[in-house]
This record gives sequence, C-alpha cells and structure tokens, in this order.
Amino acid sequence: MIISLLAVIALGILAWMGSMMGFQYVLAVCLPYTAVIVFLVGFAWRIIDWAKRPVPFSIPTTGGQQKSLPWIKPATLDNPSNSKGVWGRMILEVLMFRSLFRNTNVSIEGDRVVYWSSKFLWLFALIFHYSFLIIFVRHFRFFAEPVPFFVNAIEMFDGILQIGAPRLYMTGPLILVALAYLIGRRLFNQKVRYISLLSDYFPLFLIFGLCATGVAMRYFLKVDIATVKVFVMSLLHFAPDTAALAKIGSIFYVHMFFLTVLLMYFPFSKLMHAGGVFLSPTRNMANDTRMKLHVNPWNPEKVYRTYEEYENEFRVPMFEAGLPVVKKPEDKE
Repeated sequence: MIISLLAVIALGILAWMGSMMGFQYVLAVCLPYTAVIVFLVGFAWRIIDWAKRPVPFSIPTTGGQQKSLPWIKPATLDNPSNSKGVWGRMILEVLMFRSLFRNTNVSIEGDRVVYWSSKFLWLFALIFHYSFLIIFVRHFRFFAEPVPFFVNAIEMFDGILQIGAPRLYMTGPLILVALAYLIGRRLFNQKVRYISLLSDYFPLFLIFGLCATGVAMRYFLKVDIATVKVFVMSLLHFAPDTAALAKIGSIFYVHMFFLTVLLMYFPFSKLMHAGGVFLSPTRNMANDTRMKLHVNPWNPEKVYRTYEEYENEFRVPMFEAGLPVVKKPEDKE
C-alpha cells in the first residue's frame, strides 16, 4: 500500500515539476497521444487473446437450480439454460453487479459461525462505477462543438442540487467517498488486506489522484476552461495549439499525466475486467449439459483394438498366469 501511494505521489510531483520546467508539450501532447495508442492496442490485444482461447468444457457459474424435470422450477438467471437467460444474467451483472449484491460476511460469535448480508461493497462499487461513467460522459464537453444534448442533460442531472458556484456536481465527492471506502476496506479488513497486492492498491490511488485533481481544478485551483477546450479540440484535430499550453495551470498537467498513466496501465492490469467480463465463460455460457452433449475438442483420437488382437499378443503370459484364454498357445490359428 505504501509503495503504491508513494508511486502515485511521485507521479504527481513529476508532472508538476515537468510543467514548471517547460515540459508542457511532452506532458500534454506527446504522452496523451502515446497513451491512447498504447490503450487501444493493448485493449484490443487482450480482448483478441482472450477470444482465441478455446473453452472445451461447459463451466458456467451455477448459483441455482439447473433446468431438469418439468415440475422442478429452474433458476433462469442464476443457472441459465439458454441464451435468453445468459443475456439477462449478463445485463444485470454489468449494470447492477448482481452477484456482488449477494456479498456476505462471516464471523465467529462464541462457538458459532455467523453469516450476514453485507451490501456496503456492492453499494460503493456501484457508486464508484456510475460516478466514473457520468464524469467520463461529462468530459465530452471538451471534445465536441456544439456540445451534445445528452452531455447537457447529464450535467443538469449531476448538478441538480444547485450547490455553490461553480455548481457542485454530485459525482465529484461521491466518487472520492467511494474510492476512500474501497481503499479503507483493503486496509482495515484483515482478510482482504492479507490478499491485497500492489496491483490492487495502485489503480485505486491513481484513480483517486485523477479525480482529486479534477475536483481541485473545478473548485479550488481554477484553470481557464475555455483555453482547455481549445487545446483539447486542437489535439483531436492533430494540430496541437502550443500557444494555449502556457495559459493552463500546472494542476491541469498533473491531471493529464494521471490520465495518461491510467490509460497506459489499464490494458495490463486488473482494470481489464471492464472488457473481460463479456468474455468470461463462467458468465456467458448456458448450463445446458443435461440437454446437450459437450465433447472436449482437445481429446486425441483413440486407437482401439479387439480382444482377439489383445489375446494374440499376450496369450502365452496369460496362459502361464492361469488366466482364461479363448485359444491355448499350442492351438493353431
């Protein structure tokens, strides 16, 4: 955890120092282009690599009654037997984290093992992912002119409470609270802390730094939003406006640097569950083993021989061992 935290802090300091020393072009032009290329190529490579992996067995997650006899009610979502049930389970899993909703905790009270429902992980994971999605869509304001209508609608919904000036977007503090919970869970839950690695802490701290610098830019360390949009639009047209670089504060470069690191890190990290969930055979397969014979295509061709051929080869030792044989060794073929 400490190494991950120090690494993210070091990245932020490196970006801030780079902006102060005149490396704005590298931070805001060279690195973003490189990061997008690495992200797209890495993401596509991982997806293609997973898609090419053969799945010779039927291995879906079975969380309920399989379809069998007509009078036994099957669990169509927890144990789907057709593509319709698989689609239903995948939609609920991707949009609502349905399996995580059933998360439980266990403790020992006296001489008893007690299980109880624990919805906090599901709740804060849902808050984090939807907040990140809304923030991502809101940023389309910087990539399009005129601004798409759905971006304005989401901004209105996100800032519907009309708190402060500039208007407070609810997703800003919500995502920071959700990230704080996810980090705290790994620190203070003994079982989770035991299995947590650097690859678990680093993306959490990196995303926290990305979101924190974004909130700081909007409410505390103001930057010229109009200049930022002009510069971003120039990046999209592959004609970077270098004159705008000097007008943007250092906090923007720290924010941009965190984003580029996240993009380059994404395809090679556990964050790839965003794409891998659709290729998981435990989720995207139907449990139809009672209706369809699944044959492993990796099984080699079998070479069979008859008992007569077997006895012809081992007749003498079988006869000497007292085993019954159809023909005695002295019998002529």
